[in-house]
Amino acid sequence: MWERFSYYGMRALLVLYMVKYLFQPERAQTVLGFATLKASLEFLFGPLEIQPLSSQVYSFYTGLVYLTPIFGGLIADRVLGQRRTVVIGAALMAIGHFMMAFEPLFLFALFVLILGNGAFKPNISTQVGALYAPGDPRRDRAFSIFYVGINLGAFLAPLVCGTLGEELGWHYGFGAAGIGMTIGLAIYLYASRTLPPDGLSQRLVTGEKHRFSRDEWRALGALLVLALPVTFFWATYEQMGNTIALWADGHTDRAINLLLWTVQIPTTWFQAFNPFMIFAFTPLVLAFWRRQAAAGREPSTVAKMAYGCFANAAANLILFAAALTAGADKASWLWLFAYFVVITIGELYLSPIGLSLVTKIAPARCLSMMMGVWLATSFTGGFLAGYLGSFWSSMAKSSFFLMIAIIAALAGLVVLAFVRPLRPILRD
Repeated sequence: MWERFSYYGMRALLVLYMVKYLFQPERAQTVLGFATLKASLEFLFGPLEIQPLSSQVYSFYTGLVYLTPIFGGLIADRVLGQRRTVVIGAALMAIGHFMMAFEPLFLFALFVLILGNGAFKPNISTQVGALYAPGDPRRDRAFSIFYVGINLGAFLAPLVCGTLGEELGWHYGFGAAGIGMTIGLAIYLYASRTLPPDGLSQRLVTGEKHRFSRDEWRALGALLVLALPVTFFWATYEQMGNTIALWADGHTDRAINLLLWTVQIPTTWFQAFNPFMIFAFTPLVLAFWRRQAAAGREPSTVAKMAYGCFANAAANLILFAAALTAGADKASWLWLFAYFVVITIGELYLSPIGLSLVTKIAPARCLSMMMGVWLATSFTGGFLAGYLGSFWSSMAKSSFFLMIAIIAALAGLVVLAFVRPLRPILRD
């Protein structure tokens, strides 16, 4: 939960912080390494104004947060074990958030946060799977509950960090994220004795060392096949912290009329809609799946992922309609609310069951690394998200949302095409 609090607290503020404050000409040159970074990105993408540059930095941050778990998983599987790697990752993330309070260290702080996420993310997820024996049907439900728990932190983060950042100062928001991560580390250390033994320590005791079987290789191949279209799901989903934040800030009428007075919804509070809906909708989605299972109509794991992509496309079509309807005026915040409802349902159909799938079929001796590989779909998705976000300033907003919807729908069609071929491999 506290890891999500720190990440979503950062995500709620990062693009706005860069666009409105840090990357303004009078401050940008005080950031160590800024000139080199800007020159490198402009070499790759051409001249970049403040908003496209901020989107690219955001994409590198969110992308690398999900690439480094491959190496964090490999280190845990081969050298340190999952518990030690989680502790190192949490400590690095806390340090990185506190470094954000110092503007010249901005890029170094992002680097430390990326390393910390890489160590933490794959190993905390595999420990959830290790709580259940192979074949235990409770595993999928456990990951849904786990997903609800971590999104409680994601819900609170924009409200706490976002409000502090917008009202008191950006550095207060980043500092609150660091405090949250420190609390999370203390809780983990206190409760670590209740966790199952690391897979590494178990293999050292048994001396297990043999080659992958044919079925294990097929399982690994299936995960890699699914990873490609899932990448495009995350490329469109990650607009939420990028261009959706800009839409909420500059193109949304955030006023709520409460009879005697009018209240403005803070921009960063929209980032709390998604995690709140995750723990509000999860019981409903699980109940719906149970009803389908009782009637013998529950979709397979791969089919659920395809439906998640289609829901993502539908969410962006909602904003496409909002942009067309509003024209030059600002759109009602209710359009954005509807977007979050639909995209959250799509996320519930794809993200937690993907994590559960990895712990079910990946070989135990490379489980953390394969979890990192699966999470790396968000790495490539993050880069694509930044590239897509760079078109925000130059495209009509309705055209932009239509483009995002088409990409998400195509990803869903690709996943749907693999439902039957992968069914015997995934034992689904």
